Amino acid sequence: MARNPLPRSNFGTASLVDRRNSLPEVELEEGLSADVDIQDESIIQAPGMDIELEEDGGVVINFDPSDLPSVSSDFYSNIAEDLSDRAASRISSDLIEQYESNKLGRKDWEEAYTTGLELLGFRYEDRAQPFRGATGVTHPLLAEAVTQFQAQAFSELLPSGGPVRTQVMGKPTPEVEEQSERVREYMNYQITCVMKEYTPEFDQMLFYLPLSGSTFKKVYYDEFLDRAVSRFVPAEQLIVPYTATDLDTAENVTHVLQITENELRKKQLAGFYSDIKVTASQSDPGSVKDEMDEISGIEPTYLDTDVTLLECHVNLDIEGFEDVDEDNEPTGVKLPYIVTVSEESGKLLSVRRNYDEDDPTRKKKQYFVHFKFLPGFGFYGLGLIHMIGGLSRTATAALRQLIDAGTLANLPAGFKARGLRVRNDDEPLSPGEFRDVDAPGGAIRDSLMLLPYKGADQTLFQLMGFCVEAGQRFAAVSNLQVGDGNQQAAVGTTIAMLEQG
Repeated sequence: MARNPLPRSNFGTASLVDRRNSLPEVELEEGLSADVDIQDESIIQAPGMDIELEEDGGVVINFDPSDLPSVSSDFYSNIAEDLSDRAASRISSDLIEQYESNKLGRKDWEEAYTTGLELLGFRYEDRAQPFRGATGVTHPLLAEAVTQFQAQAFSELLPSGGPVRTQVMGKPTPEVEEQSERVREYMNYQITCVMKEYTPEFDQMLFYLPLSGSTFKKVYYDEFLDRAVSRFVPAEQLIVPYTATDLDTAENVTHVLQITENELRKKQLAGFYSDIKVTASQSDPGSVKDEMDEISGIEPTYLDTDVTLLECHVNLDIEGFEDVDEDNEPTGVKLPYIVTVSEESGKLLSVRRNYDEDDPTRKKKQYFVHFKFLPGFGFYGLGLIHMIGGLSRTATAALRQLIDAGTLANLPAGFKARGLRVRNDDEPLSPGEFRDVDAPGGAIRDSLMLLPYKGADQTLFQLMGFCVEAGQRFAAVSNLQVGDGNQQAAVGTTIAMLEQG
């Protein structure tokens, strides 16, 4: 593309339209000219090029018009339809590469989360060590703490009257208070009655939150449902770069979506996604999802195939849609976009601007809300798995040793003389059973020696109690029993203790 200013003296004081109409030929450089076919007031079509006249008398000449995107008039439209195949391929490949790199960077976080899920004890483990039939019970310390938090948080954050509360700022008047009441009632009606997914997904989110330490809500207006929605997004489905500290400043936030082919086709016909063939497949759900499926006792089959989409909230500098300054020159500043890519095929399905048309600052619109159980050292928060996971593992080990010691004490093992024969010696003795013994001579006790199993140890039992108490104190699950407290305590003191818990 070349820029060639035209001499103003060639047109005198004529208007811009007159100048265009009187332009029979455009001098490009020495030895190069083009015949002009005037079609409108702004664009001059010439063979093999596009010539755009500017108000200052200059022209912008494009020698390859097919390489320029055809910009849609709708600001919020899917501009993936206007991009060339080369530009679309470059954007999708870069975003998939960033996604895989960011996912690999949090591999240790996923492994710690997956290992911690085993401490919930929802799945009984058949163990053959240290002996066959050893107990596989898990102490419910972590499960109790998670359940208590979920129950208390749900009753506090989603009471029967609705989660929305209003407060009048400034001097209250009867009119303002009535308006505040109407706003509160309307928003509570929308959340509890219209947004049918809000309550169950919020309840599920409060169970995930103390485990992983971070959960997310995606709040947006759904054009297909014609209403606002608030979707729960687990932490394993939201990928951010290593350098991210919060959602507002993250350069790339990738939401992994699993949708059916039918749902994808509906959105393609509605124009939300480009009409590109995308084949569903059974993708790798990840280690966290595999562990959850194993705990739940379910597994995918060959019929369970979905389309995996990567919805990237990212800053890009797209050719043809650049940020420009007052002189209409590209600034090189990246603008916020929402780009959707198929993970299986790498095809670009949509590219939409993620800022308001009348916003001069081009500020990114935020769709996600980050909930943290405890602030961590980086982007993700810390959960009970990280904080009391060690205590829960120790309590589980102590509990298993106590049960195994009782098992060995009730059915001890030992040695017997080679000549001593006991019928059905492979079967343990039942209560009240007397079994025949063939003794070569002498007392039977002289031919048997039991190993010295001393049974459950009191010190080990106290150690388990200490671990459980320490974990409960940290997780604040030891609820104050008002009936067992000081009956002479003031009401305010009792309420303060309850609120502190």
